[in-house]
Amino acid sequence: MIRKAQIGDVKEIQKLLTHFAGKGDMLSRSLSELYESIRDFYVAKDDETLLGTAALHMVWEDLAEVRSVAVAENAGRKGIGSLLVQACIDEAREIGLKRLFCLTYKPDFFAKHGFRLVDKSELPHKVWGDCIKCVKFPDCDENAMILDL
Repeated sequence: MIRKAQIGDVKEIQKLLTHFAGKGDMLSRSLSELYESIRDFYVAKDDETLLGTAALHMVWEDLAEVRSVAVAENAGRKGIGSLLVQACIDEAREIGLKRLFCLTYKPDFFAKHGFRLVDKSELPHKVWGDCIKCVKFPDCDENAMILDL
């Protein structure tokens, strides 16, 4: 059910992310960005239907971001988001990362996975590269969270 994303998943991933970006829940991702970062992504699929996605995006030698976590509304509350985030955490441990972070409107969800709230100023400036694309920039209202591995 959970696997690394493949090229054939990109358009479905973009459709799902665009849906939630339209609601202001996350940043949208262009097809170009998704193709360039396909190796970051995990997907949850039921036969041929995309149920959810999440990405582990490397930032620095000891830091990565869990981002683009989205589960189709008709597949919510079934643990799919948790499985996707856990896949990212497992990979981060496997490759030797020391910390993960996320920027989220769902801090309770990430807290269940061991993330803790931090002040945004604790994150290195490098993590804010995508923020310029956000309609809320520079008045970010997302929660910054860290998971020490």
